[in-house]
Amino acid sequence: MGNAVRELLEFYVDAGVDCALLDAPQDRFAESAAEKAKRGKTTSAKPNQEPVQANIDTPQPVLQAIAKIPNEEVIANAQTLAKAADSLEILRKSLEGFTGCNLKNYAKNTVFADGNPQAKIMLIGEAPGRDEDIQGLPFVGRSGQLLDRMLKAIGLDRKSVYITNVIPWRPPGNRTPTPVETELCRPFIERHIELVAPDILVLIGASSAKTLTGRSEGIMRMRGRWTTYKCGSRDIPVMPIFHPAYLLRQPAQKRLAWQDLLTIKRKMEEITEVS
Repeated sequence: MGNAVRELLEFYVDAGVDCALLDAPQDRFAESAAEKAKRGKTTSAKPNQEPVQANIDTPQPVLQAIAKIPNEEVIANAQTLAKAADSLEILRKSLEGFTGCNLKNYAKNTVFADGNPQAKIMLIGEAPGRDEDIQGLPFVGRSGQLLDRMLKAIGLDRKSVYITNVIPWRPPGNRTPTPVETELCRPFIERHIELVAPDILVLIGASSAKTLTGRSEGIMRMRGRWTTYKCGSRDIPVMPIFHPAYLLRQPAQKRLAWQDLLTIKRKMEEITEVS
């Protein structure tokens, strides 16, 4: 295999294109041209007949199927399943049996959590990536390795923290989860937090921070500032931080990430002293 081909394949894998959807390549340009020609014949006038005006305002059935949004019954089912889970094991089984989110159809594994469920600090990312989907564990790829080094820098490891994601299934191509997909999974992550009942929440990346704090600012404005998460009668301190994947792309921001880690360490020390 030539170097150019190898580099192209590596680029595809890094971008999340790691599986073929069909056994043979498809010429989508030819299909598009054929579809346009077919529509042209359908709307053209026949002999001795008035021309037929295509109704461009009427959605096509195919588009309606693609744009179908889960109804309230599906969301209510997610809420019921999450609320009924009185342990982490039951919550895991509820997620594995939940069929209301289409992401599950494309994922290899349900990525539930890793670490110590008795830990005082809980880290929540956005969604699994390729390596996480394969291994069934959160943060095990390149960004996960950096996260491990970040935790080690303040005396933590996977035995002293608990790690999960808002979304338990990998979005195809590592794309950003849609608002509908996030809302479908929200009852499960909220119940997850209730069951773990951590003393500190660390939200990794802008998406998880926005989902669980309700704020709309970017991660640059949210990071470094403590806020709270309402969990029953408790207010849990929350710290949003940069996602390790972002730090791999922007290593200059590691200086700010280090400041946030020290802030988290001080908060842990305060909580330990009080308890």
